[in-house]
Amino acid sequence: MMIHRSLLSVVLLILPSTAAADTMVEGPVSADVVRVIDGDTLLVLARPWPQQTVEVYVRLRGIDTPELKARCAEGRQAADQARHLLEEMASTSPKVSLTRIAADKYFGRIVADVALADGRNPAKEMMAAGLAKSYAGRGHKNDLCPLD
Repeated sequence: MMIHRSLLSVVLLILPSTAAADTMVEGPVSADVVRVIDGDTLLVLARPWPQQTVEVYVRLRGIDTPELKARCAEGRQAADQARHLLEEMASTSPKVSLTRIAADKYFGRIVADVALADGRNPAKEMMAAGLAKSYAGRGHKNDLCPLD
């Protein structure tokens, strides 16, 4: 597993940042959910090649949920609700499929479309529950806290 992380590190350092951001792996890549980090991020054990596994953080493409360390109680409560819903989905369907996989703006994390083994799309379910906002990776993130 360390070899794959090192290889990924070297590739990302060599590629210009725009090339790394534009590089996409269509997938699918099968993975098992290790744990839910927050309402829009999972830690998974992915299997990109036979007999190879990589532990990686996956940001759900297209959504943003409030941060667990939001500046106000309302934001933190909404973040807890979002994380809880994603934990429920992952516990009932811990096997996932990753598609349209790309480097995220934070090193060591990827962004991908995630499908649960039962066919559900957790990003769409988070939006339908009112716990996530549409997010394209740019601009102001809404933490539900009043601006100072």
